[in-house]
Amino acid sequence: MSETSKAKARVVEANRAQMRLVPLDLESMLPVDHAARAVWSFVERLDLGEFYERILAREGKAGRPATDPQILLGLWIYATVDGVGSAREIERLCHYHLAYQWICGGVNVNHHSLSDFRNEATDLLNGLLTQSVTILLGQGLVEMRRVAQDGMKVRAWAGASSFRTRAGLSKLQKVAREQVETLAKEIEADPGAATRREEAARKKAAEDRKKRIEHALEEMAEAERRKRSNNGKKKKEARTSTTDPSARVMKMADGGFRPAYNVHLVSDTVSKVVMAVEVDNVGTDKHAMVPLAEQIEKRYGTRPEEWLADGGCNSLQNIDQMAKRDCKIFAPPQRRRSPERKPTDARPTDSEAVKQWRERMESEQAKTIYRERGATAELVNAHCRGQGLLQFLVRGTKKVLAVALLHAITNNMRRGWAFV
Repeated sequence: MSETSKAKARVVEANRAQMRLVPLDLESMLPVDHAARAVWSFVERLDLGEFYERILAREGKAGRPATDPQILLGLWIYATVDGVGSAREIERLCHYHLAYQWICGGVNVNHHSLSDFRNEATDLLNGLLTQSVTILLGQGLVEMRRVAQDGMKVRAWAGASSFRTRAGLSKLQKVAREQVETLAKEIEADPGAATRREEAARKKAAEDRKKRIEHALEEMAEAERRKRSNNGKKKKEARTSTTDPSARVMKMADGGFRPAYNVHLVSDTVSKVVMAVEVDNVGTDKHAMVPLAEQIEKRYGTRPEEWLADGGCNSLQNIDQMAKRDCKIFAPPQRRRSPERKPTDARPTDSEAVKQWRERMESEQAKTIYRERGATAELVNAHCRGQGLLQFLVRGTKKVLAVALLHAITNNMRRGWAFV
């Protein structure tokens, strides 16, 4: 063996304790055709004036400057494209993911700012949905003549075990009140027993639990009303959740029953753009048609001429009300109990609008038009599911609506990309 082979090999070893200054050029590192750039371009085209008006920090006055709403909105939309719905996960991605760092542009963003931005701006996100459609309308990409409606049940952020009866909630309310009173007495008797932060956290947790239980009891009246059958008897004892009182147990697409919210979407059949969004805790879709039609008229100042919906969204009352709005409904009639009578046969109690609907749905042309509903509503639902709309990570109808609006805005942005 030679002298050279006996010597220790000379290598460059890892030294992770060495501090380094790493130059980072975000602009040149992110590819020109990256989706993050397209998201930022979309955000820049939106009018965020109302977002800026709500910022309290002003030039010439003391106070810490607020994070630019463009950054927060851009992060949420890009995260929705990625299927990320957690503010904490977005904060984590901003520390190491190049696309999220590029959107931040050197601004530090935490999950509290992200959550507050989304949860407190539901009304402003509603306006952005209108803008996202208006932009495409101005380009002639949306007709808004024929639309499709569908409901999508999305799992709520509440466990089945959190649902309690009125008697169970009353017991929990009594315990919660006792906990709050006991905690207040302990703090008053021995102020130095814990730090101020610990005391505040314990007190806030106890009060929050007490408020949630009280909210669940407030929701109980409506839950009991829904549980009553036509003859006034209860089917089962009503229950509401102590963690998300607004959620309701619904029958899901797979046949199972879980706590959920019902997300109603109306989309243009040509562009597949979402034009209206509504969220509620009702397990059926029939009640949503007319309010959604009114929402479209309020948003865009126009009325669709044709409305496509499945049997679960339609009712004879809807047909009469939509006929007054000069809108034709294309929906399959329900099957009759008697096999000798066709679903399209008129009944003595039918109004003129219902008779015309039955006659219309018997034609091959109407059946062909109705097939567009699946290619529109089901496609939009699939896109939302692909964006991560499988379970809400927030509680309460208002916050849930904010998440649904973000998915609708993101869908419209992506549809705009498809036309480029």
